[in-house]
Amino acid sequence: MSRTIRRIALIYDARSAYDLKVMTGVAAYLRETPNYNVYIEENALKDQRLPDLRSWGGDGIIMDFDHPAITSAVAESKLPVVGFGSGYGWYVRQSSIPYFFSNNKAIAKMAADHLLGRGFRHFAYAGYAPTRINGWSGERERAFALRVTEQGCFCAVYRDQYKTSRQWTSVQRALGEWLASLPRPLGVMAANDNRGRHVLEACRVFGLRVPQDVAVIGVDNDQLLCQLSSPQLSSIEQGAKRLGYEAAALLDRLIRGEMSLQIRFVIDPTGIVIRQSTDFIAIDDPVVARAMAFVQEHAAKGIKVPDVVNAAGVSRSGLETRFAKGFGYSIRTAIRQVQLERVRSLISDTNLPLKQVASDAGFRTVQHMTTLFGKTFGRSPGKYRERVAL
Repeated sequence: MSRTIRRIALIYDARSAYDLKVMTGVAAYLRETPNYNVYIEENALKDQRLPDLRSWGGDGIIMDFDHPAITSAVAESKLPVVGFGSGYGWYVRQSSIPYFFSNNKAIAKMAADHLLGRGFRHFAYAGYAPTRINGWSGERERAFALRVTEQGCFCAVYRDQYKTSRQWTSVQRALGEWLASLPRPLGVMAANDNRGRHVLEACRVFGLRVPQDVAVIGVDNDQLLCQLSSPQLSSIEQGAKRLGYEAAALLDRLIRGEMSLQIRFVIDPTGIVIRQSTDFIAIDDPVVARAMAFVQEHAAKGIKVPDVVNAAGVSRSGLETRFAKGFGYSIRTAIRQVQLERVRSLISDTNLPLKQVASDAGFRTVQHMTTLFGKTFGRSPGKYRERVAL
């Protein structure tokens, strides 16, 4: 590549945890290709003060398509553009502009499986009233409800009619009354971490215990927001950093004159950061709850079914029957699920060699781990790491 300095503009919402993570991924790519000069306006999208893009002299743009005026200005610039978001806003699906977006169905399935795996049989989704830019909330709602109904469960849905920044008291009351009316223990997927915080606050005001009465999982893994929540909020990491990295890499190729045959790029979530808001086994049977708690604590040590039976203090046949009734799967499956989530976490968050990952997750061999991981997640541990790592 020529060492000529390229000028690119980054147009994003500086208030959004998702957008900030996308920009972290962009920055990671640009550190590898230092011949770039970056124009940034660190405001909310509605407050962006863009240069005259037709006379600016820049080489390309990475942008969030959630504001119509900005989208129109960028479209008129005739520069190479790569968009990102959750699949909604002012991005035209028939557009030739490459666009990266989140896999909302996979996000919702991950949330549902997390709550199902903890024994919940009553579910709810806390979302938003639909707008032009938040169609992702409805998409996650439908996918979450479908997943839990496939398991024979019902899903209640909340969509508020208020602007949360101005009518928080009304939102809190409506949320609290809705939650209090539902059967418990209740597993709730919130549309994002902000809505998750709203649910936690409503539970506090209405005297609902978290996670014993209501377990809550959000989306975005906004670490500051999740850690300041009370209790701390479990959340799904969307893969926004990977999205930003891949978007910057594509823009780099477009600026160099390459063509992109692919226009729409779906980025899968990378995992769940489990915190106190879902740290609960929702099983009435205390023996089964004790067995599952033992599995979650010791699975990475390579335990077997007899170890769980000994910890529970009942016969193997009796525990298997009670376990299947409570969770819908076997003790051995539960051990494997916890081990594989441990593998996914280590692959996503560390650079440990696969041999060490296998050992730390309770597998005796890398081959066994790789086989099971591929069957569960659709790609080998090495390929998965390439997809999520920066």
